[in-house]
Amino acid sequence: MHTVFRVQQIKETQEGEMTIRQVKLTLTSDSDDQQLNALTQRMRQEITGTGWERMGALLWRLGENDKAEKLYTMLLEHASDESDRAVYYNNLGLFKADQGKYNEGVKFYENSLNIQEKILPPNHLDLAGSYNNIGLMYSHMGEYSKALSWYERSLEIRKIALPPSHPDLADSYNNIGVVYKNMGEYSKALSSYERSLEIKKIALPPNHPDLAGSYNNIGLVYSHMGEYSKALSPYERSLEIQKIALPPNHPDLADSYNNIGLVYDDMGEYSKALSSYERSLEIQKIALPPNHPSLAYSYNNIGNVYMKMGEYSKALSSYERSLEIRKIALPPNHPSLAYSYNNIGNVYMNMGEYSKALSSYERSLEIKKIALPPNHPSLAYSYNGIGLVYDNMGEYSKALSSCERSLEIRKIALPPNHPDLAISYNNIGLVYMNMGEYSKALQYYEKAQDIWKKSLPSNHPHMAVVKSNIENVKKRM
Repeated sequence: MHTVFRVQQIKETQEGEMTIRQVKLTLTSDSDDQQLNALTQRMRQEITGTGWERMGALLWRLGENDKAEKLYTMLLEHASDESDRAVYYNNLGLFKADQGKYNEGVKFYENSLNIQEKILPPNHLDLAGSYNNIGLMYSHMGEYSKALSWYERSLEIRKIALPPSHPDLADSYNNIGVVYKNMGEYSKALSSYERSLEIKKIALPPNHPDLAGSYNNIGLVYSHMGEYSKALSPYERSLEIQKIALPPNHPDLADSYNNIGLVYDDMGEYSKALSSYERSLEIQKIALPPNHPSLAYSYNNIGNVYMKMGEYSKALSSYERSLEIRKIALPPNHPSLAYSYNNIGNVYMNMGEYSKALSSYERSLEIKKIALPPNHPSLAYSYNGIGLVYDNMGEYSKALSSCERSLEIRKIALPPNHPDLAISYNNIGLVYMNMGEYSKALQYYEKAQDIWKKSLPSNHPHMAVVKSNIENVKKRM
């Protein structure tokens, strides 16, 4: 430890236009200052390496990514030892990942791995770290099958090399859960997340932020499965831990507020949802760069609420801001871009601008077909939207075809009483209604009503809609 001073007092005086600050310092050292000693020991644990390597790691910890990247690039250029080159490539990959430059990040990680596979034994933990990092890049890029393959290779090594309750095993299960969730395989995702949480409860203190992350992920899966009351409980537990463990404007707090907003949104409690989303956005604006993908997610969710409240101009503004950020931050075929186009299509649909709606829905579907598995639930949303546009344009055969394709996917991808299945049944009923086939329309409306009765609160807006639809078709019959 070099010379360290504690600031005891700062006295400010004004001399004309000049401000003078007198700072009173006292000399200290880690040998006689317990707080400084604790900080020093923690820094030594987290910032490894020697000399310039430690300086680069410290710069990264301080958020000075550009400076850290320049330093490690210099170290790489002058490195003669292969193991050092592997470390430098790995860290450059880490910096690129933090900048959201995932294509560049994966190249650096692969360069590091190529060296490691030559100089390390086949079950060395550093290999597991590299496999995990490459998987993380592919996950961020929306290439989920590739991500899953790398994550599973990492987990295989960690199971061999680590004790059964090591935190790194929990990280592997968590990452695999993320991929399954994004692929729409929710039961597998839930199983992986719960295994991760079991390990973390043994390995970590009760209010550790990583526990909050696991509760958050479990809530997210329940939300996707349409089990909203089960989702709210782990989300709130996550937020409780984060409020204790993290600074008040930490991005993870924003994620928790956002996810609680999602549950209230799905339960039809839109004012509570909007409040949670806006709190999330406030934190993100302070904590994140202006074009970070998480900001796009918050704008998107605020747009969703305004959409459901019938405030279409506000919804369109939020969705377009979300799309602007995603175009800058993400690859051109990332699934999140598809979601933005889909939501903009929804607004135009409700505003009666059907040609604009159809164009947005078709652009969304194009991206999803490239980025997602063929029976991913999100594809059903696009087919559903396209079907509704054709229905409003009076092209009922095209409408029916698209709505039925949406239902086929949802039957494969979702539990039998998921609320989204009821949306498909309701919309097919709507098409038959407009075609004058009232008995078929009633059949589908009643299927929708039966599912929503099982999966939604009795005062949810969907219940009123389907009740009205059934009354209308019975009158026409």
